[in-house]
Amino acid sequence: MTQPGERKLQILQAIAAMLENPAGEKITTAALAARLEVSEAALYRHFPSKARMFEGLIEFIETALFSVIGQIAATEENGLRQVELMLAATLRFAGKNRGLARVMIGDALVHENPRLQVRINQLFERLEASLKQALKIALAQGTLPAEHDCPAHADLLVCHLLGRLQRFAKSGFKDDPLSHWAAQWPLLAN
Repeated sequence: MTQPGERKLQILQAIAAMLENPAGEKITTAALAARLEVSEAALYRHFPSKARMFEGLIEFIETALFSVIGQIAATEENGLRQVELMLAATLRFAGKNRGLARVMIGDALVHENPRLQVRINQLFERLEASLKQALKIALAQGTLPAEHDCPAHADLLVCHLLGRLQRFAKSGFKDDPLSHWAAQWPLLAN
């Protein structure tokens, strides 16, 4: 017999796996229930709605990303290196979690409750704030020129990140989000 928390995790893992389908079909509770070999009612015993299932995925993404970003901020003193590590960690996470990459770009949320897209937008705003803070550290360290526009730079980095994730998803997960990273990072750093 599976424990309640265990079944919730199985449901979230099944959704993430279904989202790895490059065709990007809409996830229905009927298809999800069939995949897990349970009734739709069984799904609703663990989540009150499909939106709450997607919120569970978003919470997982937030926890995974921001625990790493927090570690980077706490252990790396060089501000520009913090930025590099934060971006690379986010791209790596998406590369290893293809279905979640579709959630991150909002692709999987198109026909879902609009509050889910708001939630993803907040995740990227929080990431942008972390990048901005790291850029300000780099500015204070003299790594960036005194007149450097940290908010514009952080915005550019998030746009690059979203573009890489978009290409990854739209390529059917063939275009690795970290391809060309060694050549692109020096361009993004300036």
